[in-house]
Amino acid sequence: MEKKELIRWVYLYLFTVVGLVLVVIGAVQLIDLGLKAYVFTKADTYISYPEYPVKPISAIDQKEIVLTPEQQAKYDEERKAADEANRQSQRQRTAANSVALLIVGAPLFSYHWSRIQKERKHS
Repeated sequence: MEKKELIRWVYLYLFTVVGLVLVVIGAVQLIDLGLKAYVFTKADTYISYPEYPVKPISAIDQKEIVLTPEQQAKYDEERKAADEANRQSQRQRTAANSVALLIVGAPLFSYHWSRIQKERKHS
């Protein structure tokens, strides 16, 4: 086998493996995302220790500001909404990354694998 031909075979097999790895990683991430969203719904919930109420201090007279129960409830709702928005955006980032891996990996794998198959037939 010529050196040039050997390099070509190494190139084809290397990029076939890279494409296959990208497809596998993308598929695993999509399956993981689907399982977290529909089967194991608490898997991407972050549990944190309860926060102690922050005692804001007025910038004018340096006195402690006391939150009313309505203000505290509003603060809690806003925090829960922000947590949910963060969870949704993380899911979308994971989905976008997974789809990108599949879009790049599938053609990379299929092109190089088909070239290998064609060259094997002609050899």
